[in-house]
Amino acid sequence: MNILITGNMGYVGPGVVRLLRRSYPEATLVGLDSGYFAHCLTGVPALPEYRVDRQYFGDVRRPPGGVLEGMDAVVHLAAISNDPMGNSLEDVTLAINHLASVNLAKMARAAGVRTFVFASSCSMYGSADDSPRRESSPLNPLTAYARSKVLTETDLRELADDRYTITSLRFSTACGMSDRLRLDLVVNDFVACAVASGEITILSDGSPWRPLIHVDDMARAIDWAIGRESPAGGQFLAVNVGSNDWNYQVKELAETVAEVIPGVTVSVNENAEPDKRSYKVDFGLFETLATDHQPQVDLRSAIRGLRQGLEAMGFDDPDFRSSMFMRLNALNRLREQRLLDDDLRWADKPLPGGDEDGGRV
Repeated sequence: MNILITGNMGYVGPGVVRLLRRSYPEATLVGLDSGYFAHCLTGVPALPEYRVDRQYFGDVRRPPGGVLEGMDAVVHLAAISNDPMGNSLEDVTLAINHLASVNLAKMARAAGVRTFVFASSCSMYGSADDSPRRESSPLNPLTAYARSKVLTETDLRELADDRYTITSLRFSTACGMSDRLRLDLVVNDFVACAVASGEITILSDGSPWRPLIHVDDMARAIDWAIGRESPAGGQFLAVNVGSNDWNYQVKELAETVAEVIPGVTVSVNENAEPDKRSYKVDFGLFETLATDHQPQVDLRSAIRGLRQGLEAMGFDDPDFRSSMFMRLNALNRLREQRLLDDDLRWADKPLPGGDEDGGRV
């Protein structure tokens, strides 16, 4: 088994590689990542990429030559990965998240890859009533990030056939400790507030609904999708990934953090503009299809894991929302230093083609 993981040097990637190394100990695991966040390590003794057999540093908009050769499966995580980045970099978001994703899927099919796993998002439901969204429910993407996922799913559906199985995993909002931690995610943000200052400030009115999933459970879902036989959902499958027990209002999340971490107070921004992104999600299909890969980490365990990880790092920055723990800040810092141009291409790196190894290490 040969598996290519794009975006393996982000928030979710290290956990995915760790689990796949256990699930497929004899497999050849290959990483492909632009390296935007390679330096954003959080409390780890070694570079997480020691678990892959080869690491390519390359742009998914122009994948290095030969990177798909001999691959059996592609796990496509690479993306401009949240709403603030998507809103600030809308054209680049659509170029990377949509056009490059579809092109990579086409290249993979042409190269004989049999399985393509796409990291999609429940954010495509956008604004919904109180009824949980099923896979057949209307989509209402409100941001560039969400729109990019809808567009990609639409095009991927046309590529699947009896020799090429595509699984689009509509992930809930991620949370949990990682080797490259992000704090621009709701639960992670709240735990960071609690650890650094003892006070959680909710930036919205706290009423929106969010489904959540721990990064380790995202990896379990990807493990399932790689081994999924096409009768279990068809050649193309779009499926909500999470747990029906993990639909929460934002204020509930803050209150739970305050219960787990004693002495924490919670305040709500009463003057906040209403957050239109609010949706519950039904995960019944995933529960039926992936019976052995259901989420295992509950909210309180996720909070405790984040607290332990942050404290082990000596984290004490109450101004972390201005720090490199926020992915948009990290990108902007690279742009300010002119290491990245406005299209998020490395300013001093030649395009693939001029370098025989395509950036491989």
